[in-house]
Amino acid sequence: MNRLIDHARHLPTPDAALTVAYTPIRLPMPGRTPLELRLTAPASGTDLPVVLLSHGFGPSKYIPSKDGYAPLAQFWAERGLAVIQPTHASSRVAGLGPDLPGAPFFWRERVAEMRAILDQLDEVERQAPALTGRLDHGRIAVAGHSFGGHSCSLLLGARLNGEDFSDPRISAGVLLATPGRGGADLTPDNAARFPFFHLDFSSIQTPTLVVCGAEDEPHFTPRGPEWHADVFHDAPGAEALLTIAGVGHGLGGIAGLDAKETETEDPDALEATRRLTLAWLREKFGMGSDDWTKGRAALKGSAAAAGSLVLKGQPGE
Repeated sequence: MNRLIDHARHLPTPDAALTVAYTPIRLPMPGRTPLELRLTAPASGTDLPVVLLSHGFGPSKYIPSKDGYAPLAQFWAERGLAVIQPTHASSRVAGLGPDLPGAPFFWRERVAEMRAILDQLDEVERQAPALTGRLDHGRIAVAGHSFGGHSCSLLLGARLNGEDFSDPRISAGVLLATPGRGGADLTPDNAARFPFFHLDFSSIQTPTLVVCGAEDEPHFTPRGPEWHADVFHDAPGAEALLTIAGVGHGLGGIAGLDAKETETEDPDALEATRRLTLAWLREKFGMGSDDWTKGRAALKGSAAAAGSLVLKGQPGE
């Protein structure tokens, strides 16, 4: 029981169960050092759905890696999901060298890393003996925060200059404070620095939940917090827009409390983010729960102060 939450307490979620974690799992990557992962999953059960969690490009020198985002990854794993976290090429402490092609953002390499995990799920299980044969390779979602949302947007179907990066093995996505439209929506300096932000979200057909902080202050654009909701408005597959009240880019602390990425430590906002994203994922994975339906109802009543939810095609939700 978390004594620091209030409104989020009214959002239903399963009880936590024992988990097991393996790290570092190492996967070969052509022409470079191995990709390192953390796998956190329930200690029991079979046919576990898989979530690939992609970290952002935040300022701290240890959190944006396979070892970050514990408040989110651990919460999901304690409630039935197997969560795989790569240390992307762009990680400041354990990524690829700053002089290599694609540095420092390695946006294309990040997508390749996520796809490599999908290609080598059998090898992931081999290196995690307690999970061997227990992962459901047919139920896979991606979730990404900030720049991780950019990586996941591409895997979900967003296109850059007409190029298609989508992967049909992915059946759902959660985009957390993901970058919005690029090009003319950015400041001139940022448009020049981040040409790869100019995504076409209109080709995303995969079911997607978009999560934003109501007080986010994106420094890439002269626009406000609504910039991070662009994918909801542009992507046919984006089903829901969840806006968490009172917090900005860190959504209350998903990267880790006391991390530089967490501009506002807000346990209630963090808990709302965790519970509602989990409820949505469990519904998409067909895990037999009505927590998403009950959570939507609570956001109109007892949990209204936690945030707001808009469902595409249903104004007022």
